[in-house]
Amino acid sequence: MRPTVIFDFDGTIALGDGPLHAYAQGVADAAGVPEIAVESRAALARFEAGDATVIDGYDAVRRVALAHGADGAALEAGYRASREHLATGRAPIEAPAGLGAFLERLAAHADLLLVTNSPDIRITEALEVLEATAITRRVCSARKPAGLTAVIAAELEGGPVMSVGDVYVNDLEPAIALGAATAIVGTTWESWADRATLAAATLPELYDGIVAWAEAAGAPGAGH
Repeated sequence: MRPTVIFDFDGTIALGDGPLHAYAQGVADAAGVPEIAVESRAALARFEAGDATVIDGYDAVRRVALAHGADGAALEAGYRASREHLATGRAPIEAPAGLGAFLERLAAHADLLLVTNSPDIRITEALEVLEATAITRRVCSARKPAGLTAVIAAELEGGPVMSVGDVYVNDLEPAIALGAATAIVGTTWESWADRATLAAATLPELYDGIVAWAEAAGAPGAGH
């Protein structure tokens, strides 16, 4: 049975704060409150410094926006506007070092699947920029964490699964509940390292471990 490795997008294979600042600016424009973009920069800096009161950078921007009276419509409009600029100069992204070569190596041992809450707007272009075209399957607008549960349950019918991401509640918790393997990276990795199969600050630190897991999980006679 062939294993599947599920990758999150923002903060996992797509790095950089360009999309976050584009989101903040989009919400500020939609709400007509310029202060949202300004104050979001400070909120994002606090998150990167270890602020555990927010889930991720998007949550940091959302909280600033709500504090300034932005409603759900403004948040949604701002997010979609930011996605229209994904992987351009207005919302630049970069890949973890060596991502393309790692994914090609991993694809020899596992199916690769992208699961993201992002709508399918400029994802194809983004994967090209990231040299991540070895990921040939995707689930967009996934509505994680609940949506990830359904994806993992389906994939487990075909073989072992590992979920890789930077947000515990979205990317790991649903996998752990179903008995799947997990890998966490990013700002909060140390907080959840004891619950994850693999954990490190950066994805490149886990390349060898993820490949080794896939090799072992797909080996003849491996327990599934």
